[in-house]
Amino acid sequence: MLWKLVSVGLLLAVGLAAVVMTFAELRGQPAEVAEGKPAPKVELPAVNVSTVLPDHKDGKTLALDTFRGKKNIVLFFYPKALTPGCTVESCGFRDRVEQFAQLDTVVIGISVDDVELQSQFVAKHNLNFPLLCDTQKTVSKAFGVLGANGLSLRKTFVIDKQGIIRKIYDQVDVRKHPDEVLAWIKENLK
Repeated sequence: MLWKLVSVGLLLAVGLAAVVMTFAELRGQPAEVAEGKPAPKVELPAVNVSTVLPDHKDGKTLALDTFRGKKNIVLFFYPKALTPGCTVESCGFRDRVEQFAQLDTVVIGISVDDVELQSQFVAKHNLNFPLLCDTQKTVSKAFGVLGANGLSLRKTFVIDKQGIIRKIYDQVDVRKHPDEVLAWIKENLK
């Protein structure tokens, strides 16, 4: 009799958790984004896709699942293309992109800017990695980085080849950040 009560209680708890999760999703709340958890799905308009996918010369969108089982990903959110801090951070990643590549890692930037502004950013600073255009702010919301001002917060996620978030950087010093991410990947994602 006791095992029946335990079984019923367990089923109710699982069912309640599923209802709560579904209710949160209906209200537009992001799933929990944390180290050790799968990264949210990402597929967005992008510029500079051919830098990581040479056979996609005319690529206009990029999905992170493209790299599943093949590459680690550094996904760095920044507030606004062509602004001083975002330029310093992006150029820092640009200057180290080959070192990341040697570690089976692609670098991808993302902001709420449109394709035109991201294209200008790439051209002006010779960026050698893709920039995603989250104009609908869905990915920024999913990762929990949409600021009150409607711009993405400066935050970086290191995602392994299986699509699991391995490291989250909440505090970013734009001058030192590319080096600290590179060092972490060398040490932890061999």
